[in-house]
Amino acid sequence: MSEVKAYAAYAEKENLKPLDIERRDVKPTDVEIDILYCGVCHSDIHTVNDDWGGAKYPVVPGHEIVGRVLKVGDQVKNFKEGDLVGVGCMVDSCQTCDSCKEGLEQYCENGAVMTYDGKDEHLGGHTFGGYSEKIIVDKEFVLSIPENIDIKATAPLLCAGITTWSPLQHWNVKKGDKVGVIGLGGLGHMGVKFASAMGAHVVMITTSPSKSDDAKSLGADSVLISKDEKQMEEHANSFDFLLNTVPVGHDTNPYIALLKRDATMVMVGAIEPLDPIHGGGLIIGRKSVAGSVIGGIKETQEMLDFCGEHNITCDVEMIDIQNINDAYERVVNSDVKYRFVIDMKSLKN
Repeated sequence: MSEVKAYAAYAEKENLKPLDIERRDVKPTDVEIDILYCGVCHSDIHTVNDDWGGAKYPVVPGHEIVGRVLKVGDQVKNFKEGDLVGVGCMVDSCQTCDSCKEGLEQYCENGAVMTYDGKDEHLGGHTFGGYSEKIIVDKEFVLSIPENIDIKATAPLLCAGITTWSPLQHWNVKKGDKVGVIGLGGLGHMGVKFASAMGAHVVMITTSPSKSDDAKSLGADSVLISKDEKQMEEHANSFDFLLNTVPVGHDTNPYIALLKRDATMVMVGAIEPLDPIHGGGLIIGRKSVAGSVIGGIKETQEMLDFCGEHNITCDVEMIDIQNINDAYERVVNSDVKYRFVIDMKSLKN
């Protein structure tokens, strides 16, 4: 085992501060990664605050990890020292259930091991995430990062990116489809970029007219202000697909009315109760509301390859680890365009 520097919340709703943690020795199938950048996800904040229950302290957050390979085990053939790699929200799964066999480890029927606050099968206790100097991960959960794109802006692809990519792929969004992205934030801005690159006609759906210019600069063809009843009526029954990235409970009925017959709205943001859905809005038009969470390793690699081909990254603001608590406050206040990324050399200095 080796001791490395990290930042952690020692208890519920506490500010993060330095903590030395232990990392396991490199096993035959492991990859040791020097962490260069780590994205800041709202899930980090929810876990630190124990908003969803079950948090295990100390929490070392971080599941948007980009770094260079330091060392590999003797059974690792696909990675070598110096390779640019990433680690997302998972570091292990059973690999034997139907979901894992289909490359959908995020739905592992025996429970995927999350990058932080998961069950650590190697050292006991719980896993520690990417707000740290290095991480050791089984080769099956390590991803290749394209060298041609902005490395620091790649980190949030490993959560925000795959969270929006996976449903667009699963529901077969294609060139010419009319796609609505609801909410322009860390998730929404990636939904716009991906759908646009896929050739869809992208409509940014927002409550804020002030976001129109930003949406169009990201690739949206037009903007729909959801508070404007006339605009909503003009777009009724016209969307092939809706990606709903709103992170809190809300009334989905006005958005359901936008869907074509047999079309689907997928929820990726609100991990909490929603306002009641009127059954008539679904029944009349055979419409669907579904959910989706991150993506499997295979599709995450496909997303990263697509980003390399189309030069897609996240819009980020860089911070030092010493400013993480201020960054958390700004995320809660929606004061970032669109994701924070930690320059991890600030931890090593």
